[in-house]
Amino acid sequence: MQTDFRPKTLPLVIKNLIIINALVWLAQITIGKNLVSMEDLFALHHFSSEHYGFWQFFTYMFLHSSSSFFHILFNMFALWMFGSTLENLWGSGRFLMFYLVCGIGAGITQGLALSYDMNQYNALYQAGQISGEELQMLANIPTLGASGAIMGIFAAFAYTFPNSQMIILPIPFPIKAKWALLGLAILDLIGGVSSESTGVAHFAHLGGAAVGIIIVIIWNRKNRNRFY
Repeated sequence: MQTDFRPKTLPLVIKNLIIINALVWLAQITIGKNLVSMEDLFALHHFSSEHYGFWQFFTYMFLHSSSSFFHILFNMFALWMFGSTLENLWGSGRFLMFYLVCGIGAGITQGLALSYDMNQYNALYQAGQISGEELQMLANIPTLGASGAIMGIFAAFAYTFPNSQMIILPIPFPIKAKWALLGLAILDLIGGVSSESTGVAHFAHLGGAAVGIIIVIIWNRKNRNRFY
């Protein structure tokens, strides 16, 4: 018997992830402002921070900047745009597992980057160039947002549909998904190794994309389609 499969515009996991992220963000700007700092509890911190907790490698991806609505808006739009196709293709269970693994992988990558940064800051402290208070302040800078997991989704989308045409502002012409992924990865690598602080977790993006690519390569190892 043949079934009529119709892709959903807003699949189940995508819908629930958007709802959860929106509710957490609302809690951040209400309860989190008055009773408890949700960023201190659930955003990702370096292990030397007084706010560090092992659960933060999971929880950080459900928080967003409480001072910018565009942070969560852009991430949820990207989640829907690229994730809906993949959830319809893979099914809800596999997609949810993929999303969470990419997010955790992005958090671990960012944690390694934070450890490198803290080694540099400790060297400055030992040299007397920064104070103990400044060192602790740097250790307490949180990482939060779904961007790492979403970069994993975009990497999987670009691997699965490499020649899909995309419009990315301010580029005035369509660009294939595989080249968009490559361009974003290069920008994140440059931003990550730059000495200029941008407030963007570039290595979380790279880690999420790398984990996403590895997973889809494993899942498609018997498939002739490749990233070219």
